Order: sequence, then structure tokens, then C-alpha cells
Amino acid sequence: MKRNKTHKQVFWFTIINYVGVVIGVISTVFIYPYDKEFLGMVRYVDSMAQMLFPIMVFGGAQALIHFYPSLTKHNKNRLFKYGIVTVLGLSLVILVVLLFGKTFIDWDNYKYVFYAFPLAFSLAFVELFKRQATNIEKLEIPTLYEKIIPKVSLPIIFLLLIAEHLDKISALVAFIGSYFILLLLMVLYVLRHYRLHSGYNFKSLFNEVPKMEYYKYSFYSFLGSFGALFAFRIDAFMIPEFLSFEANGTFNIGVALATSLAIPATGMFAIYAPKISAYLKNDGIVELGKKYIETAKLLFFIGAILYTAVILGIESFFRMLPTYDNLVDSIPIIMLLGFNVLFNMSTGFNSEIISYSKYYRFNIIAILVLSVLNICLNLFFLTQTNLGIIGVAYASLIAMISFNCSKLIFIHKKFGILPFDKNYLKLIGMVSVVFLICYLLPENSSTVLNLLLKVGLNTCVIILVTYKMEWVYSLNYWVDKLIKPDK
Repeated sequence: MKRNKTHKQVFWFTIINYVGVVIGVISTVFIYPYDKEFLGMVRYVDSMAQMLFPIMVFGGAQALIHFYPSLTKHNKNRLFKYGIVTVLGLSLVILVVLLFGKTFIDWDNYKYVFYAFPLAFSLAFVELFKRQATNIEKLEIPTLYEKIIPKVSLPIIFLLLIAEHLDKISALVAFIGSYFILLLLMVLYVLRHYRLHSGYNFKSLFNEVPKMEYYKYSFYSFLGSFGALFAFRIDAFMIPEFLSFEANGTFNIGVALATSLAIPATGMFAIYAPKISAYLKNDGIVELGKKYIETAKLLFFIGAILYTAVILGIESFFRMLPTYDNLVDSIPIIMLLGFNVLFNMSTGFNSEIISYSKYYRFNIIAILVLSVLNICLNLFFLTQTNLGIIGVAYASLIAMISFNCSKLIFIHKKFGILPFDKNYLKLIGMVSVVFLICYLLPENSSTVLNLLLKVGLNTCVIILVTYKMEWVYSLNYWVDKLIKPDK
């Protein structure tokens, strides 16, 4: 019964996310290309906010998942409340620092920091309330808010900008405002299902969880989150500094389409986070190992179908669109970062296993190495080559593969588990062969026919063979449930 509930959550989480993806993809290919400079500006501010909000949270969101299973009911409530207090206090400190820094820092783009701050503030609380929604197993509606509201608001803002009803600064303010609407709805939903007790005495909480242990875990989690966001958001920050906002817009069109492949992973990692924490605390390594393989295999299966479809059909699909000339430069970015996403999905919930184990400090080392590697690679490609944004994509690809390989090796060494089995390797081999055959099929003069033939054949064969061979449990579970609903 519990397993069926998990599958149901994963299913609805994925559906909600893909509704957001569909909206995002439509916006990316039909609306955003008309003003890539503003898109670059939005992503520049967003990248700053993504680096600020981990400081505001300071590991409180991760601590909420990590300590929650072992606490009494009252202290679970206090743990959540302590996270809220932490965000409020640190946000005030950051605001004072930013205002103070304005006097001494001579940097043309420093003004964008003050647009990033309120965005970061809302993101910090969204992250905290989303983690609490995960703990109480009420993730579907918060996910709906998080994935749909920004995806709907940004294209509306773009259309108003294109129609000259807004200037760029007003549009940027409206974009930030949409996140406060998201935050308000999420807070109201979570508090409707989880009542906060009055009072701000946290003594009993820190009697059950030693304060030093809490702060130590939060600090390492903060460093890990900050390093990861810094490492993977640094491109949107560096491109405008070395190239232009327009180049940043082109790159982010590619990023938006490539990262849409990762939606199933995002949902599964969020839903399984409390379970991973519980397995580790209860020494359920054998069961954890089984889930590790099962989820990695499922995510590779989904990711491989999506990524091979992109490789086989992206050029034909873009040629059918009126915005082709504005989109074509993003194709290499989509292919490189799409493989990046596929590799990350195929290795399962590596980060979650490490984050919720006693070895969580390893994440800090790996993240710091990753940050330095990614920044150095970005600097190299941007200053020493003529590759431009394609070089930035190569930098991300190299850094991400190195990062995931280091986590695989570490988990195997400490826990003796890997996200692979014989059926997984057979699945990889089959997908590779089917993709190669479809790729080598002769091109058709009709763009639509070429798209449907190659992508359709590739997708159908992969799904059919995987189902018949029973390599992915969830595929057979849902297909059988659809075919034989009474069983």
C-alpha cells in the first residue's frame, strides 16, 4: 500500500512538473526569443538570487528533512519554526550588508543585487515550506504552485514587455512579484495542513537534538547547497560579464529546454528524500540499495527516451517554428546540457544518500572542487577560446560528470551499493542500439515526417522492448494497471 502511495506521488509530481515544462517550452520557443536581452537580464538576477537564498536558509531546509524523522511531534513543530526564524534573521543581516556594500563597491551591475534580494527572500521561504510539505506528504499542491506560477507569469510579463505596456525594469519587478504570490499561496496551503504552535522557546528541541550537532549539519548543508548553486548558476552570472545579456538569453533558452528532461528526477528525489533519511537512520542499507537501483534505472529510462528524442528531432522541430532563426544557436547547448542531465539522472539519488548520512561532509569537499573546476573551466572557455556559450556548456558538462563520478565512487566505498545491475546495463545497451539505428535512418524531405518517423520509432521500440523484458518495474506497474485496472 505504501509503495503504491509513493508511485502515486511520483506520478502526480511528474504530471504537475511536465505541465509546467509544457508551458515553459512553449514560452521558450515562441515568446522568449523575441527579447533575448530581457531573458538574459532575468536569468542574471535569478542567478544572483540563487546564490543569496542558501545563505538565508543556512541549511535549515535540509536539517528539516534530516532531523525530522527522529523527533517527537512537538519538536518537529519547533524544528520547522526554527527554520522560519533563521530565514528571517539572516535575511535582515544580508540586507544590511548589501546596503552597506553599496557605498564601497564600484560595479556597474551592483544595482541588480537589490532586485535579487527580494527574489532570494521568497525563494528561501519557498524552499523551507516545500521541505515541510514533503515531510507531511502534501507535496502535490506546493509543486503545482512552484512549477506553474513562475512558468505562467514570466511569459505574460514578456508579452506585456513586447507590446510595450511595460519597460524592462517594471517587467523585472513584476517577475519578482510573481514569486511572492507563489510564496503566499504555499504558506497558506502548508499551514492549513500543519498548524504551528505558539511560542518561540526552542530549549526542548535542542535537548533532543544537540545544538552543536544541528548547527554543524546546517553549516555543512549550507556549504553544499551554496557551492552547488554557485557552481551551476555561475554561467548565467559570468556570460553577461564576458559576453552580453543577449548571449545569456541564448544560453538560457538551451538551459531551459535541456533541464526540462530532469523533471522526473526532481520529483522522485523530493519524494524519496524522507525515505532515504529513514533508511540511513535505521540501517536499512539493503533496502536503500534496491531503491537506488530501481530509481536510477527508471530515471535513465525516462531520460533516455526524452534525450534521444531531442537529438533525433530538435532540428526538424525548430525548422517548423517561426522563431527558428532565434532558436538555432541554442541547439548545441541543448544537446550538451541534455546529456549532462541524462548522466545525472542515470546515477540516481547520489546527493541525497550522502546528504542524509553521517558522511554529509563529503558533499562539501565535492562541491568545493566542483565549484573551482567549473569556474576555472568557464574562465578558460570564455577567455582562451572562441567557443563562447558553447564553451560554457562544455564546462558544465565536464564539471557535472566529474562530480557525479566522485559521488558514485564514494557511495560504493562507504555503503557498498551502486545504482546499476545487469538489467540496467542491458537497458543502456538496448537504448544505444535503437538510437543509433534511428539516427542512421535516411533523412526525409518532409520535416514533419522526418520528426515523426525517427522520434516515434525510437520511442516506441525502447518502450516496447523495456516492457517485454521487464527491466523497469514502474513501467510494467503502470502499463499493467492501465491494461488490467481490476488486478
